[in-house]
Formats: sequence, C-alpha cells, structure tokens
Amino acid sequence: MKKLDGKIAIIGVGNIGASIADGIIESGLAAPSDLFLTRRSAAHLEKYAESGCSTGTDNSDAVRNADYIIIAVTPKQLNDLLIEIKPVIDPERHIVISVVSGASVQSIKSFLGANVKVVRVMPNTAIAIRESMTCISAAQGDESALEVTKQIFDLMGATLVIKEELMVPATALCACGIAFFFRAVRAASQGGIEIGFHAEDALFMAAQTAKGAASLLLTKGMHPESEVDKVTTPQGCTISGLNNMEHAGFSSALIRGIVTSADKAKDLYS
Repeated sequence: MKKLDGKIAIIGVGNIGASIADGIIESGLAAPSDLFLTRRSAAHLEKYAESGCSTGTDNSDAVRNADYIIIAVTPKQLNDLLIEIKPVIDPERHIVISVVSGASVQSIKSFLGANVKVVRVMPNTAIAIRESMTCISAAQGDESALEVTKQIFDLMGATLVIKEELMVPATALCACGIAFFFRAVRAASQGGIEIGFHAEDALFMAAQTAKGAASLLLTKGMHPESEVDKVTTPQGCTISGLNNMEHAGFSSALIRGIVTSADKAKDLYS
C-alpha cells in the first residue's frame, strides 16, 4: 500500500486520538517515525515513543513538523489549542482535520484563518482495528483536502461524505452509537448467562452473532426486517422473544437514546 505523502500530527492523544494513531500505524499509511503525537501528559504516550513515534507536550512543535494536523482534543480545550497553534499554521502546507464533537468548520477557520483548509471528521473507536464508520465534511472550496482526508480514513474502515449540518447526528449514530451496540451485546451475553452459558462463552457467542448480523446487512444490502423475517416462524421462539423485547420498549429506547445523544452533542462546543 502507498504511504501518505507527508507527516501527521495528532494533537490530543486520548481515547479517540490513540485509536486513530493505532489505525494509521496498523494500516501502514504512515511509518511511526512520521507521526507526531501530543497530550498533556507525555508519560501516557510511552508505548508510541517506544514504537518510533515522536511524542511530547509541545503542540506547536508537532504542527511545525507535520503536514496533516488531526485535532482530537475535547470541545472545551479546542479554542485554547487553536490560539496556541495559529502562529505556526501554514495555509499553503497544512490540512487541519478535526474530530472535535460539535465544532464546525467555520468556527475552526475563525481562529486559524479563512484560507486554512479544514475538514471535519467523526470516526468511532473501531478505527483502532480499521473498522470505523467515519463521516466527513468540509466547506466548499476545500474539496481537495476532503478527498485526501477520505483517502486516509478509507484505510481505517468505511467512510461517508455528508453535509456538515448532519455531523452532529452522525456523532450520535456512529461515535456514540458504538457504545449503544456494546451495551446491546453485553445485555445479550447476560441473557446467555441466565439461560445456562458461562460468561466468557456467552459474550463470545453474543459478539459473534452481532458481527454476523451486521455483516449480513453490509454484504447483502438488505433491510434488517427482511433478515428478521427469515428467522421468524409462526408461533416460533424468535418472534416470541422479539415481541417481548418490543413490549419492553427495546426499539423505542434505542431510538430515544440516539436522539438524546444528538441533542446533547449540539451543545458540546460553544
């Protein structure tokens, strides 16, 4: 695979930043020596330093040495960071890629300059194993930056270019959503324990079943209900279980959770 032409800085290597770093290294997109990683406590970056990445706490130094700047700090940290790195941002060289929830492209440009190329990205933590669902958007005129960003994240899962006004809903459905599916798998495994399986076996069976269900939809392009119909028979055990779940509010609870997360995501950055 062709490596990316340029060096990458990841500013704010917390959970999602670390997942992105792992995905980049795992995909072979960039050598560890081409990665510059920062966070407030450099001690948490020890494993990356040992693998050959440049690590530290100096955000400006990381930006100076990189071509692609991936910003993965919290929304509350963003403004101070943008003020810090503005003096070393080169509009002719840098592409700024933000994974900060709620922060619009325009708000970032208002700090760094209207001519700075900014792409807004929302991956999820499955990026660490190159299985992320990543949504991408950019302002009109920054299409070239959007395309190279898509090339980066295509190597770490699936991508979808969307309108920026849909990025907050994408945060709820994909970034928050991975936690919702974790909780669903956990609940299924707990049900498995109650009907007789050991915890480790129940979790393995539930996770593999969830993986198989998702893979069927992605591979065959079918609607979930058409696949449900294939395993439900008159007076059968599957329809009995499904109906019991629906009576308890399974679908409506998941829908309400996604809508609630989207409402919350609107106010994460201001």
